[in-house]
Amino acid sequence: MSWQDDAGRDLVRSFGDRMAMFVRGEGAYVWDADGKRYLDFLAGIAVNSLGHAHPAFVEAITRQASTLSHVSNYFATPPQLELASRLKRLAGTGPDGRVYFGNSGAEANEAAFKLARLHGGPGRPRILSLKDAFHGRTMGTLALTGKPWMQEPFLPMVGGVEFIDTTIEALDAALDDGVAALFLEPIKGEAGVIDLPEGYLRAARELTERHGALLIVDEIQTGAGRTGEWFAFQHAGITPDAITVAKGIGGGFPIGALITFGAAGDLFYPGTHGSTFGGNPLGTAVAGAVLAEIERGGLVDNAAERGTQLREAIVRLDSTLVSGCRGQGLLIGVALRHPVAKAVVAAALEHGLVINAPNDDTIRLVPALTIGDVEIDEFLQLFAAALHTVEDALVLDAPSEVSA
Repeated sequence: MSWQDDAGRDLVRSFGDRMAMFVRGEGAYVWDADGKRYLDFLAGIAVNSLGHAHPAFVEAITRQASTLSHVSNYFATPPQLELASRLKRLAGTGPDGRVYFGNSGAEANEAAFKLARLHGGPGRPRILSLKDAFHGRTMGTLALTGKPWMQEPFLPMVGGVEFIDTTIEALDAALDDGVAALFLEPIKGEAGVIDLPEGYLRAARELTERHGALLIVDEIQTGAGRTGEWFAFQHAGITPDAITVAKGIGGGFPIGALITFGAAGDLFYPGTHGSTFGGNPLGTAVAGAVLAEIERGGLVDNAAERGTQLREAIVRLDSTLVSGCRGQGLLIGVALRHPVAKAVVAAALEHGLVINAPNDDTIRLVPALTIGDVEIDEFLQLFAAALHTVEDALVLDAPSEVSA
C-alpha cells in the first residue's frame, strides 16, 4: 500500500488526489517522502508568511504550549490581548476598533456576515458581493461567494445576498439605503488574482458611507503584508468598517479574525457570536510572534520589492505562454495565453517547484514573505523549465501545419 492508497481510502474526496507527500520544510523549501526537495512558491496558499519551521514560529509554539494552551472565552489571556492590540495598530483602527478571533478565514467571514445582519436589521435586508468573489466554503460564506458552480450542489443558499459586476457603475446602481453591507476582496485571489478597477475601493467607501452600509474588506489572502502594505485596503488610503484576516497572520497556525473600525465594533453584544477555540493563548501567541517577526524583519517592504522584482522578471522570460502578470506585492497572478495552467503546475512539480492554478489560464504565486535573490533566481529557472515542458507538449500535440 502506498500513501496515495491511504489517502484515497481514508480522506474525503473534496480535495481530489493529493499531488505529493511532504514530510518536512525549512525556509522556502519542502521535502517529500522520497527526499526530493521542492522550492515552495505557494506557502500553503499564502499562509506560511515566514516560510517553514521559522525559529520565531517554533519558539512561540514551544514557549506557549509549555505554559497555557487553552482556556475558554470566559477568561482573557495575555497573548490574546496583545494580539488584538497589535492587529488594531497595524490596521489603523484607532481606539474604537475591536477584534473577534476565530480559527479560519471562513469563520472570520461568518462573523462579518453576522455583523452585517446586526447592522442591517429587518430594515436593511440586502448584502452586496462581487461576481466571481470567493469568501469561503461554509454555508454562510458560500452564500457570499459569487461562483454559481460552487453554490449549486448546496442550494438553497442563505438569503439576502446579491452579486454585482465589478464596476463602479454597477456598484453605484446597486447601492441604496436598503443595503446593509458590501463585501469585497481587494484582489480576487481565487478568481485568478484579479485586481479591482482603478479607484474602486475609494468609490466603494464613498458610496457605502452615503447610504449607511458597512464596507467589509476580505483581507484573508491579501493581509499580513502580502501586497506590500499590512493590509491591501491601505493602498487606497481608505478606512473600512471591518476587515477579515486569517492565513498569513498565523504563519501556519490556524487562526482568523474580524477587525472592526468605529461604531461597527459595538454591534456584537453578549451571546450573538462565539467560538470555543477562537483566540486561545496558543494560537494568539503564535500569531503575535509571526506578526512581530514580519515587522522586525521589514518583510512588508520586502514583499513590495520582491513582488516587483518577480513580476518584471517573469514577463522577460523566454516563453510563448506568459502574457503578463497581475496582483500586488507577493500575490502574483501569471496570465497564460492558453488554458494550460494545470499542466504548468504539474510540470513545475516534476521540476521541484510548488505553485498553483486558481483557474485554467492563471498561475498563482504566493511565496513566503522572506524570499530573496537566491529563491527568486531558482524560481525563475524552475518556472522557465516548466513552461518550456508545456510549450514542447503543445507543439507535439499541434496539427502538423501548425508545428511545422
